[in-house]
Amino acid sequence: MGQPSDTRHIEDNQGALSVPDGTLQPGQVLQSRYRILGIIGLGGMGAVYQARDLHFPNVTRLCAVKEMINMAQDQKLREQTIRNFEREAEILATLNHPAIPQIYDYFSFGDRAYLVLEFIQGRDLEALLNSTDGFLPVEQIREWGIEICEVLDYLHNHQPEPIVFRDMKPSNVMIDHHRRVRLIDFGIAKMFQIGQAGTMIGTEGYSPPEQYKGIASPAADIYALGATLHHMLTKRDPRLEPPFSFDQRAIKEYNPNVSDVLASVIMRSLNYDPEQRYASADAMKQSLEATGTTPAVASGVPNALGSPGASVPVAAALPVVANRPASTPSDAGIGNITPIWAFQAEDAIRSTPIVVDDTVYVGSYDNNLWALDAKDGELRWKFATEGGIGASPVYHNGTVYIGSSDQRMYALDARAGRRRWSHKTEGKIFTTPAVTMGTLYFGSDDGRLYALKSTPTSAREVWTYSIMVPLRSSPVVEDDLLFFGSDGGEFLCVDLSGEMKWRFQTRRRIMSTPLVREHIVYVGSDDWYLYALDIEQGYPIWRYRTRGAVISSPTFADGKIFFGSADGNIYAVDALSGRDEWKYEVNHPVTSSPTVHREAVYIGAVDGAVYALHSRTGDLLWRFQSQRPILSSPRVANDVVYIGSDDCHLYALQA
Repeated sequence: MGQPSDTRHIEDNQGALSVPDGTLQPGQVLQSRYRILGIIGLGGMGAVYQARDLHFPNVTRLCAVKEMINMAQDQKLREQTIRNFEREAEILATLNHPAIPQIYDYFSFGDRAYLVLEFIQGRDLEALLNSTDGFLPVEQIREWGIEICEVLDYLHNHQPEPIVFRDMKPSNVMIDHHRRVRLIDFGIAKMFQIGQAGTMIGTEGYSPPEQYKGIASPAADIYALGATLHHMLTKRDPRLEPPFSFDQRAIKEYNPNVSDVLASVIMRSLNYDPEQRYASADAMKQSLEATGTTPAVASGVPNALGSPGASVPVAAALPVVANRPASTPSDAGIGNITPIWAFQAEDAIRSTPIVVDDTVYVGSYDNNLWALDAKDGELRWKFATEGGIGASPVYHNGTVYIGSSDQRMYALDARAGRRRWSHKTEGKIFTTPAVTMGTLYFGSDDGRLYALKSTPTSAREVWTYSIMVPLRSSPVVEDDLLFFGSDGGEFLCVDLSGEMKWRFQTRRRIMSTPLVREHIVYVGSDDWYLYALDIEQGYPIWRYRTRGAVISSPTFADGKIFFGSADGNIYAVDALSGRDEWKYEVNHPVTSSPTVHREAVYIGAVDGAVYALHSRTGDLLWRFQSQRPILSSPRVANDVVYIGSDDCHLYALQA
């Protein structure tokens, strides 16, 4: 399918050009046919371009060119990467459905491969949802659900083998300028074979429980469609909720306009047991059709879609990347707070940034670790992993360590971003490592706490401590002891040789990172409590009950412990007694962790705001509004607050 590795395939009006180190430039031509008009989106492994097909000189025929740059160092990984890209081309080439984009061409040379696809004008469902005040019309969402069922039914009955889409979510469903559903991004679609397992691929919150075990079947797509419709109707993002908890979020509680019968159809598709869901996409379609008799209310959508001709690439749902100093969303700046600068990444930023020697390091779900100039947000370098980065980086002796959902811990040269080494685990890594005496400690979703001896060029596994459930609570080292929590609700203390000293059991999972202060360990739990435990024996000194999960990690200042809760409050309690000092009501879950600078507490919330509160009184000093939820935690350096948002921006705010 590929072409020889030479430079004849990229040229401009002046003649041959070599493949550039970075992105292609406007005016360059691929295969003597596709003239690049500009970049539509950038991803961790390539870009999406708008191009013109020169085989039609008398008309302007636009297309989307999806580029994959194979940067993998391991030969087997390189081969797998190109096979996956070729598979997307091969799958699309076998499909013929009005809701699926046409593939025009596929070619490769050197380390680059290209898909040329139909260019679609429109917006994806996630963009529509986020740009609409209130709820979208229920009848319109129902009609979209019916159309999606039709295309899923086509895929599931594909011959010679059914195709499972595996990544149904709002951002992968576009509404074109004719107001028709278009299903995009077939990069992880899979030919379905009964009984065949594989790697867990998909998007957390939308993927069903069996997909986490590597089982991809048509029933998985039905579940993901139910999750998509639930999100569209309730505006509750499942990525921000506990997994598989739709039964705890009744649709009508959030949107009373939804009928009982429509809600029941969606909830059936979300059944934990695949056997209890609809037997087919067509069966779900028939049930959706039976829930309404009126035509779709198209008139409720034009303002959400924006002006005709708004263009979004079909090739991949990749937002445009741009470093935009002093550029902010239109509704940002409540209380006269205007960012010093704002850097736009390619996906949500939930990582907590660190600042070292005038450089900000932060991870993003676009697979990248970004290094930015702390003064103006200019890009210094970026390092791409093979999975989204939800973990936070740590710096030690010229090295930045970062975990990724590609199951690897990376050690990078802090100045240049070059990889020094990486270490493979068997699960995603969302914890921030603790580094002491040349040893790195971190947890993985494979249920192990790892101790790695780090050198400038390699890492050696010293020991692992197995607990059999995912570890999302980052470890903390204090007095030659390690403290961390688990998804099983256990809080453990082990010494630096990996021997357990004590453990304390909460009633639900622990994602909070512990705080050690004055021989007391503080940690939150999903069981609604913040615990203060004796550092020597692990017995509870006190516990403070909120009305929601405590995912936020506590911090200490002026004799008080500060933390947030999913009940929508930010709390300050006495560190020794656990008595109330003050609380500030946000009315939206607070999973961000606070930081204290001088007399201010800074923290983000799911309402998309950054709050600055007086540490002694809890009074609001200022509030900055981003466009999406904030799950990142703030970092303060040189009187500047750095914090990420799900709107893909890292903000620098004056403290």
